[in-house]
Amino acid sequence: MIRCISCGEEYDDDEVIYTCDKCGSVLEIEPLDVDVGRDVFECRKDCLWRYKELIPVDSSMRVTLDEGGTPFVRCDKIGGELGVDLYVKVEGSNPTGSFKDRGMTVGVTKAVELGVDTVGCASTGNTSASLSAYAARAGLRCVVFLPSGKVALGKLAQAMFHGAEVISIDGNFDEALDAMTSLACERYLYLLNSINPYRLEGQKTIGYEIVQSLGWRSPDRVILPVGNAGNISAIWKGISEFYCLGFMDSKPMMTGIQAEGACPITNAFKRGSRDVVPVENPETIATAIRIGAPVSYAKAMNAIYDSDGCCESVSDEEILSAQKYLARNEGIGVEPASAASIAGLIKLRNEGLIDKGEEIVCVVTGHLLKDPNTAIDSCSKPKEVSSNIDDLKKLLVK
Repeated sequence: MIRCISCGEEYDDDEVIYTCDKCGSVLEIEPLDVDVGRDVFECRKDCLWRYKELIPVDSSMRVTLDEGGTPFVRCDKIGGELGVDLYVKVEGSNPTGSFKDRGMTVGVTKAVELGVDTVGCASTGNTSASLSAYAARAGLRCVVFLPSGKVALGKLAQAMFHGAEVISIDGNFDEALDAMTSLACERYLYLLNSINPYRLEGQKTIGYEIVQSLGWRSPDRVILPVGNAGNISAIWKGISEFYCLGFMDSKPMMTGIQAEGACPITNAFKRGSRDVVPVENPETIATAIRIGAPVSYAKAMNAIYDSDGCCESVSDEEILSAQKYLARNEGIGVEPASAASIAGLIKLRNEGLIDKGEEIVCVVTGHLLKDPNTAIDSCSKPKEVSSNIDDLKKLLVK
């Protein structure tokens, strides 16, 4: 059953619907009424579909690239320096290099189940990269709208190479999404942005995996980047479902991190409000979270407030510094938006808003090679020397 998060209106799960017809608010999928113990998940293949009983689509029709089961890395160097017990959930290890694959395996499976022939999305890059791959896998036509000149090279290459019809929109992401949503509402295509509640049913499995990786318990806090705001609510939904099933006895504080140039949710949180005022011209080097009017803001605010969490913003300089810090201390290479979670951890710890000794999971959402130009530009150029062995020896002497 599909339910409106604001007025409670319910819709059948075979309806193609993105927002509530009654009040216009966003929708969510009600948890499945299942009788399942956590032991059933233990011996299965380590991927998203190990949790198939809790995913509200026909798993026999699933369109999958074996997404999920991503690394859960203990980071003692950074954790030790900050005085916390730190783990990093590396979502860049998914098939197309970002957490979006979790949502797309479920969303595209639902598209197949509904019998649609065309899927589409607006994207800052990762969504289009993922949807194009899963649409190709399913044999569906794929149309994506990208904001002109605002998409990192690695992501644009993926969308085009997988055969999507890529259309560059003269405007920002929010304008591209408005156009795509209008077409979806007129049934030209099936929309697979995160306003589609089935997308978040895949992304909630990040929460499942965090709990299972910790031996069926919750960390003190989960920190992650926030752009269109679906992921923070999805992870909270997944963890809450495990909690309601009795799989663990506590829940984490959900902590969202935005870039200073695109932080409407942070602004609302600091006002003590749940009402978000859009940022008209969002700007940040972290292209994946360069979103001024997040469609899932209401779900995100619920996750933050209901978990006693918080939201903070970080500068581009802090993001780039954290990106390099994570790579050079723990060997984990991520795109700038992903590094926002590490930058936020550092800022909140330095300000005393994260306590010493907290057990923290930082979710890093996309691979370093999603935005190779930014990575290259932030590093020194290679040294140029002759191949003479004596010259090379001199370079190696400290």
